[in-house]
Amino acid sequence: MAESIVHNVKNRIIEHGRGWCFTPKHFLDLDSVTGVRSALSRLEKAKVIRRLTQGLYDYPREHPSLGVLPPKAEEVAKAISEKNGIQVQPSGAYAANLIGLSEQVPGRVVFLTNGPSKKIKIGKQEILFRTTTEKNMYPAGTKVGLVIQAFRNLGKENIDNIAQARTRKFLSGTSKNELIKNLKYSPQWIRALIFSIMDVTI
Repeated sequence: MAESIVHNVKNRIIEHGRGWCFTPKHFLDLDSVTGVRSALSRLEKAKVIRRLTQGLYDYPREHPSLGVLPPKAEEVAKAISEKNGIQVQPSGAYAANLIGLSEQVPGRVVFLTNGPSKKIKIGKQEILFRTTTEKNMYPAGTKVGLVIQAFRNLGKENIDNIAQARTRKFLSGTSKNELIKNLKYSPQWIRALIFSIMDVTI
């Protein structure tokens, strides 16, 4: 019986592909918490998966010359949000980096959340979950939400023509209704600037 649980857990991990981050909760339809934890422990010992921190694992990405790579912060955040039923939203320099408006890769990655604040350290990287207002979380998970946080980080005076062109490309395919809806609670200057970049008239 135990072998079949390990086999089923392993299959699900492989199906998701390398880079997937997960918690025991992602397998509770397969067996009890104890059974799942035991299966994950065996797969970790067999070096199929990696334990990142207590109750959090990944199926590590591998690079031909760099070897095993660290997990992506957004994959870690996704696993935690799925486990706890919360929303997360990249913010700060990390949001600007994801869009291509900044080449800076911050050592501390900040996610806004409607869940509790917490800090996770994985290797050299710190991932911070910071509790914020429902208004800030309103556009979470959308491209517009990411742009709002990136612009907040950069500041109005630092959003030049290149940044605007990259934003336009990033938001291409976003409808006028989506823009209006997701910019509802954003600062006035960000709302006006994005409408201008996307050539939206109200």
